[in-house]
Amino acid sequence: MADFNTIDDLDLDGKVVLVRVDVNVPVENGQVTDATRIEKIVPTVKDIQGRGGIPVLLAHFDRPKGKRVDGMSLKVVLPALEKALGQPVKFSDEAIGGPAKRAVADLAKGDVLLLENTRFYPGEETNDATFAASLAALGQAYVNDAFSAAHRAHASTEGIARLLPAAAGRLMEAELKALDAALGNPQRPVVAVVGGAKVSTKLDLLGNLIEKVDHLVIGGGMANTFLVAQDIEVGKSLAERDMADTARDILDKAEKTGCTIHLPVDVVVAREFKAGADSETVAADACPADAMILDAGPATVAKIREVFESSRTLIWNGPLGAFEIPPFDAATNAAAQEAARLTREGKLISVAGGGDTVAALNKAGVSGDFTFISTAGGAFLEWMEGKELPGVAALQKR
Repeated sequence: MADFNTIDDLDLDGKVVLVRVDVNVPVENGQVTDATRIEKIVPTVKDIQGRGGIPVLLAHFDRPKGKRVDGMSLKVVLPALEKALGQPVKFSDEAIGGPAKRAVADLAKGDVLLLENTRFYPGEETNDATFAASLAALGQAYVNDAFSAAHRAHASTEGIARLLPAAAGRLMEAELKALDAALGNPQRPVVAVVGGAKVSTKLDLLGNLIEKVDHLVIGGGMANTFLVAQDIEVGKSLAERDMADTARDILDKAEKTGCTIHLPVDVVVAREFKAGADSETVAADACPADAMILDAGPATVAKIREVFESSRTLIWNGPLGAFEIPPFDAATNAAAQEAARLTREGKLISVAGGGDTVAALNKAGVSGDFTFISTAGGAFLEWMEGKELPGVAALQKR
């Protein structure tokens, strides 16, 4: 990973600092229902204030597609933001122009200002140079603390970083360091767990990982497609039969790169997909024609435990089974708890990310034990795919 600037590289005293944050949080009936993302930006905001800077927050909310939508105003996050920061937060109904300039001019040290939804402006998502310049005109420095938006070349994530002294915030810095430790310069052996429904959505990911990791554990519906590729019948299971050739190509390439792919050796099957459904464990090649595979079996989990024991770094994206419904969460829970134990004992560096993954690890009760859990979603996935993230590239030392 290229060297990037951090807050430590900037002189912020007395300067207005434009801070790109992710406060795109779930809201119901006008109330924030999960303030996790808001709470994660607090160290960056407080650090800027501690260095004499005045934070002006830039953020998007939902997908207004370049138009002002009253129900998508960032005003809705103000109470949760004020609670997290422990202070009043000023608000500007505009992100650029006269109203925004006046709001910034009224700020003093210790204040925090939140600008209106950047996606109310068409220039945001097109990375329009004029819009980026209008944002940059409001401050003297720029800090990006929204890794989750770093895979988009938008005005508030990439364009503005070219116009002001720019650096990563504390959350972004922690994320980049954790990711570098997982794939950039990892302790070996490295094992990746990749689950989920479809091979077709993770081709780039699998192609990149087989060149970077020593072990690749494939679970979920994806594993069924790989079983089909080996002429194993999977009954009524979810499987992309038209991707069998692609799965075989991945297996062949992994053999050439020295990456060992681990597929289920036993599976949990049921005739219906519902909580508490009657289920049985069978060998991976013995799924009944009228049944569907919904989880990996205990022998597979035992193999995964052995791989984790012999590894030093773990990257995890996607569950091993239909974790939302018991008893088909057993394999994901057991593997996650083993990874958590090894991490607690200092034997494993564990990095995980992706919406389903975070939900699964929360359900298993181990989120606090992993070395790092990314909530970045698409940005985390594109990083795993080996793609350059524009919002990160713009922070590199030049």
